Amino acid sequence: MKIQVLADADAVAENAAKFIALEASASVSERGRFVMAISGGHTPWQMLRALAGERVPWQNVHVVQVDERIAPDGDADRNLTHLKESLIEHAPLPPEQIHAVPVEQDDLEGAAASYARLLQKIAGSPAVLDLVHLGLGPDGHTASLVPGDPVLGVTDRDVALTGIYQGRRRMTLTYPILNRSRRILWLVTGSDKSKMLVHLRNHDGSIPAGRVSQEQALVLADHSSAENTNPT
Repeated sequence: MKIQVLADADAVAENAAKFIALEASASVSERGRFVMAISGGHTPWQMLRALAGERVPWQNVHVVQVDERIAPDGDADRNLTHLKESLIEHAPLPPEQIHAVPVEQDDLEGAAASYARLLQKIAGSPAVLDLVHLGLGPDGHTASLVPGDPVLGVTDRDVALTGIYQGRRRMTLTYPILNRSRRILWLVTGSDKSKMLVHLRNHDGSIPAGRVSQEQALVLADHSSAENTNPT
């Protein structure tokens, strides 16, 4: 794992956008497509707004979601709501290449299985995502892989449902698909993340984030989150 410490959240977002643009171009040149999975959060929305202004081969890009809250379309809690506002409304990304997690269906277990099949269709079987963006919670969670949730033990599915966390159930990518990804891009900002960033750097499996593969991982962190971390 490589950790790059930047001045602030704005610098993290801008550098992340440039990194994704380069990865997209390289992936399209090598494999003809670029499939990226996006998590939620304030800094990621800044990143995506910046990405919309970068040179990206959008016609060959597919955007999928790392996780999503079980909430109605347009709800402020939905990651998709902010994904639309920050990226989709500003980038020439073909609408059919935006793949929302189907959290509005009545049969949520069936919807999770359906999303896993969709990922196989666009990213191979087993699905290998070109880039996964992840965040780090103050409790050590990432995606919707939260401490104590049974979803942490899921090894036979790429998409699964969680219990209630912060008032909502979620649908999330699981460790198997995260750990098959070609690239993991972590965005970590804020002093409340500093202790967990140390655990992440140490590949500490006692926190959910620490169980994600570090082989192809890059962490972009601001100074306040990295105060206890020596960059490597």
